[in-house]
Amino acid sequence: MREELTDTLLYLDGISVSFDGFKALNNLSLLVRRGEMRAIIGPNGAGKTTMMDVITGKTKADTGTALYDGRIDLALLNEAEIAQLGIGRKFQKPTVFENHTVWDNLDLALAGSRDPFPVLFMTPGRGAQQIEEILETIRLGHRRDVPAGALSHGQKQWLEIGMLLAQDPKLLLVDEPVAGMTDTETAQTAELLRNIALTRSVVVVEHDMAFVRDLDVKVTVLHEGSVLAEGSLDHVSADPRVVEVYLGR
Repeated sequence: MREELTDTLLYLDGISVSFDGFKALNNLSLLVRRGEMRAIIGPNGAGKTTMMDVITGKTKADTGTALYDGRIDLALLNEAEIAQLGIGRKFQKPTVFENHTVWDNLDLALAGSRDPFPVLFMTPGRGAQQIEEILETIRLGHRRDVPAGALSHGQKQWLEIGMLLAQDPKLLLVDEPVAGMTDTETAQTAELLRNIALTRSVVVVEHDMAFVRDLDVKVTVLHEGSVLAEGSLDHVSADPRVVEVYLGR
């Protein structure tokens, strides 16, 4: 095993992806450590979504290496197999079962993460305990019996994050989680993700710079399918190249 991968959960090296001659990713390299939260920013078309598609198996890279947990070649696996490894993805628009209660949404997600054989030997009440812990994490304990369709937009986002947590991912990919949220919900979401990052790795794609500042994590700036800059938000914000292609717009 490469020495530098021993503390690395996600390792992308030289990843390139082309669509009809357009290079969505161009020699992209990224390393996310265990227990790290990383923010990914950049202009539209920078390659953020394609990068997550490669990580989750939706898109296969033309060239490059994508390793998970230091040794697992993601290029050899399909989307379902990658999800089973412990990589969860939350898209920008929340998709919850609106006619079911918050509790039932989490219960369905928990059930979907179990193989039939181990379920036969589950400790009674363990599922309920896990749901209670998730409800506390996503701040929806007081709304457990409310239909998901009655939640605010921000609360639906939290519920979907909770549904991913029910599958116990090691790596959580979150796409623009605060789009359409109130200022209060945005601040609460930053705190929620910081808490989640205490026990797993989190990659957040976001355009809201105030929210990224609240996360207080390392930032990677993508441009034209490659890493343009990395570091603290203050560091990348002071980079003239980042100002020119993104922040100055």
